[in-house]
Amino acid sequence: MPAAPGTSKFQIELRRHLRGQNISDNLVHLICEIAEASKYVINAVRTGDLGVAGTSNLYGEEQLALDVLSDRIMRKRLIHSGVVCNIASEEMDEIYQAQASADGLYSVAYDPLDGSSLVDVNLAVGTIVSIYEGCDLLQPGRNQVAAMYILYGPRVSLVYTVGDGVHEFTMNNLMEFTLTRENIRMQEEGNIYAPGGLRNKYNDGDEQFIRHLEAKGCKLRYSGGFVPDINQVLMKGKGIFMYPALKGSPNGKLRVLFELNPMAFIIEHAGGSASNGNIPILDIVPESLDQRAPIYIGCKADVKAATDFLAEHKGVPAAAASFVNG
Repeated sequence: MPAAPGTSKFQIELRRHLRGQNISDNLVHLICEIAEASKYVINAVRTGDLGVAGTSNLYGEEQLALDVLSDRIMRKRLIHSGVVCNIASEEMDEIYQAQASADGLYSVAYDPLDGSSLVDVNLAVGTIVSIYEGCDLLQPGRNQVAAMYILYGPRVSLVYTVGDGVHEFTMNNLMEFTLTRENIRMQEEGNIYAPGGLRNKYNDGDEQFIRHLEAKGCKLRYSGGFVPDINQVLMKGKGIFMYPALKGSPNGKLRVLFELNPMAFIIEHAGGSASNGNIPILDIVPESLDQRAPIYIGCKADVKAATDFLAEHKGVPAAAASFVNG
């Protein structure tokens, strides 16, 4: 969206930018409500209790007090937005129905505070959001009408796409989101990589891919937080994040609905790629809320190289794989 005469693009506020995206008023309202909720989440992160809430989510993971509070903030905002029918959160064990009717309404899946275990060591965390028309959340990520994440770091930034470019907004000292980068694009190939999971549990193809990146002189950049690591790849416009299948964990760690689909939607619309090693992430049909999948996401050439290594070494014993690659 071009700035009006005499107006810097840095003064374009989120709602105004959204109104230039040819989307419904309900979707504009929904994205703005999520942005508004993030202001309360960042306040909780900065001032809230770092102790444990004493409960577990449906994956058996101990919930931090900030997880519970962030989820409550986001869910309440979505319910009262008036434009949401179904809600799924990584911290809830079932879909919450806000309204029975789907006419003109949206369904939202979100991770309220991804990387919350990093808060007590003062590393960046974030909120990830996926939006669909109607009430069906268990559908391929390619059907999303919008995806976004909010990064709570030294600056608070919001990145969104509605399928027509990827745009970054930064929270100013008045807690308003104003445009900082428009139509962000990924390069074809990068020189940074962020590998999740224990390397001694990697399969042969993943191990050989990492050796390939090391031989190219790629720089290792991994924080342990999905949002800041994806944000780094996106904002630098180069590189790859991966959390592969591991020995003993063939589906990796990250959830399709809450993490992979929204990030894949954003990266693809910035000219990048996202795969589970076999098919695009956005073509996966989720069968349950807790479905997980491996992920390779970033520059197209890097993701293709990863999938090529996986195909080459599929079923090859470890000793043979080492011999093949010298």
